[in-house]
Formats: sequence, structure tokens, C-alpha cells
Amino acid sequence: MKKYLVFILSGLFCLFSNFAGAGEIPSRPVPPQLVNDFANVLSSADENSLETELADFARSTSTQIVVVTVNSLEDDIANFAFELGEKWGVGQKGENNGIVMIIKPKVGNERGQAFIAVGYGLEEVVTDAASKLIVDHDMIPHFKENNYYAGIAAGVKVLMELCEQLYSSDEYVDKAQSADVLLPIFGFIMMIIFISIIFGSKSKKNSGNVTFGGGILPWILLGGGHSNSSDWSDFSSGSGHFGGSSGRGFGGFGGGSFGGGGAGGSW
Repeated sequence: MKKYLVFILSGLFCLFSNFAGAGEIPSRPVPPQLVNDFANVLSSADENSLETELADFARSTSTQIVVVTVNSLEDDIANFAFELGEKWGVGQKGENNGIVMIIKPKVGNERGQAFIAVGYGLEEVVTDAASKLIVDHDMIPHFKENNYYAGIAAGVKVLMELCEQLYSSDEYVDKAQSADVLLPIFGFIMMIIFISIIFGSKSKKNSGNVTFGGGILPWILLGGGHSNSSDWSDFSSGSGHFGGSSGRGFGGFGGGSFGGGGAGGSW
């Protein structure tokens, strides 16, 4: 009996040890950097491009956006993001203007996860609703195609524009939701037009009259067939605006106050 008790206690100890170590926050990088690709989903060129862009943004606005990818995440991703922001001190001291973007890639049967944690000082600028849509609307579609750079860059682009107050979170949310509703409708209309063109051309191919397709197609090409979803490019497009810039280095971390603002999603 004693032997079995020791065996059970040993097993419980190992289980507890593994659980406690799950989702352990990595140490703050030295020297500090804003892009930390622990999951190795970015090429060196893409990682350097993101780092340079985010460092320039931090220098010009004092807002720090940190991107972290991890291979596994057994702990709650939201808690992981908040704790990392606190432990690393993301943001400026006294301003708490830091944002932490966590991505756990999809591996095998494990779902991919992404979360944006927003520091106290930015919660009114980047709302929970905006964070949720950035993840679902701008990032995850690229992640589903295994293009992690494009998804991260698209999400970072919107975050930067919100922080620069080029538009508000409410405006972004309204635009994103409108695009999600209009795009399927626009696609259905275009399919009907395409079918009409095909059948109209076949039925009148031997006549000299202008077919339905001949009349509608120039109208579409001139822009009459554009839905409001085309305006979405004003807010977000593809892989963002990353490219060459002045150099790396952003002065280091110093904030780290995260109170639960942000949101995430999975795929």
C-alpha cells in the first residue's frame, strides 16, 4: 500500500510540475527587441523588417507594440499576454502605452491562437471590440493560409494607425463589420452578372445587337460595380506598410501595466 501511495504522489508531483511550467513567460530579451519569433514562423528578412518598423514607430510615438510567437501555449493565452507585458515592462513608464501581440501557430490538431493585449494607457484608443476584429478580420485569414508575416503585418498596421488616431476604434469596427456584410452580397451579385453575361452572349452571339453582357461589363469596369467594401483598403491592406526604415533600437521597456484590455481568436 505504501509503495502504491509513493507512486501516486510521485505521479501527482510530476503532473503538477508540468502544469506549473506550462505557458511559462520567457525572459525579457537582452538587448530588448520588439519582435520575438520563438516559434520560428518568420524569415530573417521579415523579422528584421517588422523590428525596424516597430522600433521607428516606438521612437516617433513612444508606443511600443511587441510581437511574440510561441510554439505551445497550454496556459490561457490572454493571461500569458498580460503577464508577459507586465514582466517585460512593455510600454513607457508612467504612460503604460504598450501592446502585446501573441501568436501560437496551428500545429497538427492543435488550434492556432492569437491575442492582442492592450496596456492601460491605450485601452480607450484600441478597444476590446477593435482588438477582436483585428485578430479575426486582419490576421487570421492570413494565418489560415500559413502566411504568418502577412497576418502579423496586417494586424500591426491597424494597431499603428489606431494609435496614431488616423481613425477611431469605433470607425474601424463599423468599417470592418460593414465589409464583412457587404462582401458576400457583392460576390453573389457578381456571380449573377457573370452568369447573365455568359448566357446572354450565347443566346445572341449571331445577332448584331448589344447583349446584356456588353452593356453591363463596361459599367463594371468603370467602377459602377464596386461595393462599399472597396473602401476597406483605406484602413487595412494585405501585409501592411512595412519596408526599409532608419534603423533598429527603441530605447528599451519601462511600462508594463496591463489590466485586461484586449481580445483574441483561434483558427
